[in-house]
Amino acid sequence: MIARIPDGLPLAASMQDDEQVGRKLIEYQNQAKLLFKKLNFQSPKQCTIESVPYYFHYLIERDVCYLVLCEKNFSKRSAFSFLEDIAAEFNKLYGRQVSTVSRPYTLIEFDNYIQKAKKNYIDSRVRRNLNSLNNELQDVQRIMVQNIDDVLQRGTVLSELDTKAQNLSILSKKYKKEATNLNLKSMYIKLTVAAVFVILLFLYFYVL
Repeated sequence: MIARIPDGLPLAASMQDDEQVGRKLIEYQNQAKLLFKKLNFQSPKQCTIESVPYYFHYLIERDVCYLVLCEKNFSKRSAFSFLEDIAAEFNKLYGRQVSTVSRPYTLIEFDNYIQKAKKNYIDSRVRRNLNSLNNELQDVQRIMVQNIDDVLQRGTVLSELDTKAQNLSILSKKYKKEATNLNLKSMYIKLTVAAVFVILLFLYFYVL
């Protein structure tokens, strides 16, 4: 599934052909939609989220989230390489339209490319050659792994933390400004006292 980050609007999706997964497809689709609503500009750009017995892998590029549901034993490296492939093609075709889309799944025709790419990455012969294609892909072992329930339940808390962090930043800037003003006032007072002292000395020695 592909969605826009600012509002979580689904842009495109691809159906699963596997019958066993197909029966629970709506459940995973709903989880994906909720996840899109929780993601924001502060979310990790790459992440793996466990939804037993599968993994959601997602990639965020240019304010768009690309998400794929895989079996646990499917290579993470392959999954993120697949997402990078999808992201590059999607941005090339629809990058300028993303911000203007107003209805869900407006770009559903992109499923044609998703299906072709999926077949290539599932093909075992292609998967054996992926290592040579992923030299520039960052170490996937460092990608954060979370649980889907934790992510969905903590979304509100994370939002509150973001708000508190923003408030703290504002207060910090305000404190810094006030401290600067106090330092200036202190300097002016010291200069005034010094000037008065000099004037008094002048009057004492030269006038009196």
